[in-house]
Amino acid sequence: MTITTESIPTSSPSAPKRERGPLFRLLFVHEIDQYPTTGRRTAYLSLAVLATVVLYYTYYTQTGVTPNILRYYHMSFTYYVWIVIISNAIGAFASLPASKTDKLGRANVIIYGLLIVGLLVCVGVPNAGSELAFAIVISALGLVEGAILVATPAMVRDFSPQLGRASAMGFWTVGPVAGSLITSVVATQTLSHFVDWQSQFIISGLSAIAVFIIALFFMKDLSARVRDQLMVSMRDRTLVEARARGLSETEVVAATEHPWRQIAKWDLAGSAFGIAMFLLVYYVAAGFFTIYYTVNFVNANGVSLSTSQVNGLNAWFWGADIISLIVVGWASDRLRVRKPLMLIGAIGAIITLIVFLGYATHPHTSYFTLAFTSCILAFFLSLAYAPWMAGYTESVEAKNPALVATGLALWGWILRLVVAISFIFLPVVINSVNPVVNNQPIAAHVIDGQPIQDFVVVHANSVAFATAHASLLTAIQANQSVVNAVAANPSAANIAAATKALGPADFAQLVKYQSQLKTLVQPYQAQLTYLSQHQSQLLALQSAVKRSPEQWQHWFWVDVAGMVVFIPTIWLVGGPWGARKAKRDAEEHDRAVEEELARILREDASPSPA
Repeated sequence: MTITTESIPTSSPSAPKRERGPLFRLLFVHEIDQYPTTGRRTAYLSLAVLATVVLYYTYYTQTGVTPNILRYYHMSFTYYVWIVIISNAIGAFASLPASKTDKLGRANVIIYGLLIVGLLVCVGVPNAGSELAFAIVISALGLVEGAILVATPAMVRDFSPQLGRASAMGFWTVGPVAGSLITSVVATQTLSHFVDWQSQFIISGLSAIAVFIIALFFMKDLSARVRDQLMVSMRDRTLVEARARGLSETEVVAATEHPWRQIAKWDLAGSAFGIAMFLLVYYVAAGFFTIYYTVNFVNANGVSLSTSQVNGLNAWFWGADIISLIVVGWASDRLRVRKPLMLIGAIGAIITLIVFLGYATHPHTSYFTLAFTSCILAFFLSLAYAPWMAGYTESVEAKNPALVATGLALWGWILRLVVAISFIFLPVVINSVNPVVNNQPIAAHVIDGQPIQDFVVVHANSVAFATAHASLLTAIQANQSVVNAVAANPSAANIAAATKALGPADFAQLVKYQSQLKTLVQPYQAQLTYLSQHQSQLLALQSAVKRSPEQWQHWFWVDVAGMVVFIPTIWLVGGPWGARKAKRDAEEHDRAVEEELARILREDASPSPA
């Protein structure tokens, strides 16, 4: 028996709604009472994903210019990491009240979150005159982002039946990843054209304000009657709307009573903890890959990779992640299984990360090798994460489909807390970053159009000679006029004067090494003098660079351990392991839907009692 929407009566008693003015409706009323058709549903999903992309782009803008920020504020790496920690902790606790979107809807949180974020980034960050002011603005961003982390995936779930959930969640997960990709691409293309790093925040802030305007006019939210129901496939649409028309206001409210009592269960909490541990490497990539590549790798000439080159590497990683999320989500929906893909993704990610961390002690690893390996890592991360997001929301729906935001709030809270706590130990494990960041400006100082760090590599013989004969060069500099005189005219008087000024030993060295002094020292006097004046800082930098690779490897091993912890939690996610079982479950659901629709139709068609 086939039942269409037209077969179901469209009238039912409902409480009269209070009329609002047109301005109020424009600003705050964004609900629709019917599940949209495929075209409109795709448009609403696309807008939710666009909002997510822009919000994460603004949040991750700082990662594209982290070295610039540290130099500008003379900020230590430890201080910067604590900003990230506090921002994540605030975001964690902001996730909890966002569970109220189960009652109040998602749209307004997203729309006005875009406006607030846009203003904070476009106006707040560029005008932050101190490192404390910068920390306050970034922490405020964490507050808004924590709430939106709940609202946007909840809206994506509302507009995506379970049989298309992995694809939809794959597209939603594109948001954080695309945010990082856009950060890298924009930084690569524009940093050399603008005079300061603040330009990156102005660009991202303006993009958030532009999307706010679009969302204000076009973003829609399903009414509670519709979004509070379980929808497995688009075939359920007629039943969902029929149920919605029969729900009273009391029933709608009752569905969301005692939300945490229903959702705060060990299986959901354990699953959320597992994926948080799995994603530790993702948050390192989002926050610190720019510093990691800059500190540990050099190009073919032995010169450290530039910020633009590093952002290019980041772009490869995030680009591969985006493509993989979309493809994996589609494949998971076609196969109708989640857990096998999660297991394969976890094992593949562990193996690839072990290979990737091995490069840290090989600074001459080629750009292509780094890019290719990071792309493989991104694929396996996506292979686990997109199905997990789909499976987790389905597990929440199994408990109560009206409390999806509460389930996502539990996940967001655990995720942010795990990240914040783990990052407390990051500066302890990787203590080489502070001297690298603090002394990098000295190494980057330009003389005669060439940074000192490049000069040291290109003119290694000059540096080696100057280091080996430091006392002689000091004596020459202190008596430069006498040395110049004897070089111009080696008369007996000038030789006697030079011998007296330098001493017999240094004068003998001056005569012995006059050829090397002319070719290795005199053309680079300014550079060698600068190196001598900043010897202690440059030695500290050199020592830190030497320690850095192994320290980063230690941290990546922590990330590997997190992936291992994730594997047993895969069994906590609902759903079948085999495609055949999944197909049988879907067929049984379709039969149940047809039977319930037929029952509703008979009840509505039967005469009312007198």
